Amino acid sequence: MADSRVQFSDIYLATEPYVRCVGQVRLGASGIGWKAAEGEAEALQGLSIPGLSLPAGMLALQRDDLRRLQWQRVARGYGLRVYLKNGTMHKLDGFAADDFETLRDGVKRLLHGLTLETRDISTKGWNWGKTDFEGTTMTFRVENRPMFDLPMSQVSNTNLANKNEVSVELQPPRAKGLKRKGAPDELVEIRFYVPGTTTTTGKKSESDNEDAQKEKDSGDEEDEEVSAASALYETIKDRADLGQVTGDSIVQFPEILCLTPRGRYSIDMFSNFLRLRGKTYDYKIPYDNVQRMFLVSKPDELHMMFIIGLNPPIRQGQTRYPYLVLQFVRDEEMAIDVNFSADDAANKFKGRLREHYDEPLYRIVANVFKGVTDKRLTEGGDFRGYHGAQGIKASLKASEGTLYPLEKGFLFAPKPTLFIPHSDIASILFSRVEASATNKMRTFDLKLNMHGTQDYQFVSINREEHASLEEYMTEHGIKMLSELNETTSVSYKGMDVDSDDGGVNKVAVAGVAALGMESDEDSSPDEDFVAESGSDSDMPEEYDEDYESPDDGEDD
Repeated sequence: MADSRVQFSDIYLATEPYVRCVGQVRLGASGIGWKAAEGEAEALQGLSIPGLSLPAGMLALQRDDLRRLQWQRVARGYGLRVYLKNGTMHKLDGFAADDFETLRDGVKRLLHGLTLETRDISTKGWNWGKTDFEGTTMTFRVENRPMFDLPMSQVSNTNLANKNEVSVELQPPRAKGLKRKGAPDELVEIRFYVPGTTTTTGKKSESDNEDAQKEKDSGDEEDEEVSAASALYETIKDRADLGQVTGDSIVQFPEILCLTPRGRYSIDMFSNFLRLRGKTYDYKIPYDNVQRMFLVSKPDELHMMFIIGLNPPIRQGQTRYPYLVLQFVRDEEMAIDVNFSADDAANKFKGRLREHYDEPLYRIVANVFKGVTDKRLTEGGDFRGYHGAQGIKASLKASEGTLYPLEKGFLFAPKPTLFIPHSDIASILFSRVEASATNKMRTFDLKLNMHGTQDYQFVSINREEHASLEEYMTEHGIKMLSELNETTSVSYKGMDVDSDDGGVNKVAVAGVAALGMESDEDSSPDEDFVAESGSDSDMPEEYDEDYESPDDGEDD
């Protein structure tokens, strides 16, 4: 019995990144098995690895499912790559160099028909080569030797950055409870420059002509010349299963207006992630990335905004979008059926989803998101502005939007979307509030002084909103400062250039007083000063009606 299997200890299951779990590998006539060591299986909880049984932490790969076995150099010594016939690949790392012969002999003796291949990694350091797809993995090769692999299961988005450039965004899966903070550095995006054109083979297009239809049905194909970048983009999109709609989706929302990022997107919701499909960009967003959700009404009372906070944010090139802002017409209603199994309803969603919805569309979307993500949905609070709206119009720098005072923070939307918790605010300052004969401004500014971060200043707020904002600050215990008490230094803020007295003179007087000097307006006249004769006016003939010219007597 001792010769019926081969065993190795202290081997890592490296199929998913960021997971450090050591176990034991056994080779037998029935296949390959891995079992977590005692106390190590906890690191695997929450992962979804094909063939891995939890909570025991056992991975069983049957002999009939194995396709290839490869031995290669890895970060933890040497590793075994196990390719299955369904396209899945499992990684087992931590072998020693001396284990190669033992493993090779064991595969030859126990797993008939399979051989242990040696995979030599290219170390030239070139950044040009060729791509090759095997199952759900893309391999970049240099001189026909692999340099690195990109698992298509970790691709969250891909797009044509330009005519000859393909961008691939990666987001590795994480175990439940495994936080991103403190994790090692990771690759989040890679770009391929693909020049030239290539020929692709596709079906002929449909035609009303019977002959054309017969050719299509018989499987005749035609060649089409496209750019090589476009061909690679479509291949990655297909292998990563992006932008495709399958029958496993829970619910689909077509053509939803999205304010950030701008455009109309179709939303396909699955058990563990959602797909955001647009004309140019497609995104795969795991529900674990959803951090916050808000449902608020726009000041026009005709539209609703559903805001989804994401971490990490989605990207379009160099632009990051930490929030999705969806807009709905308040009166638009829809009736939909939710497609989920009885097992998901009882175990995964635990009654948070209904089988049928018949209500306003914005309410359906919000409730479905709340059910699948199991995150809190924050709606507009008790605050009401002067005209009864949930928010007040304001501007942040050059961007106009709406400021929503909520129960635990301030929300500014739609662009840039910001959520500022009350706990991060040190104090607030109202500027240009006091109305006077010389200050007839109809708006005021609101400055949020933050704890250790940049301050935010919202401007052009209607003066009528001041009373309700001041009451809100008092109710939530937020410290308020007046503009006069904030600083004693000379400031030009709030200066009314349209005043009759002239704002420059006021500031000048204040500046002189601050230096301990007296201005001309407050000083007493100098009684010792005696004006010289003739100094009253340099041009008396223009201003003195009693002036007599020296030539007046000569005419007589």
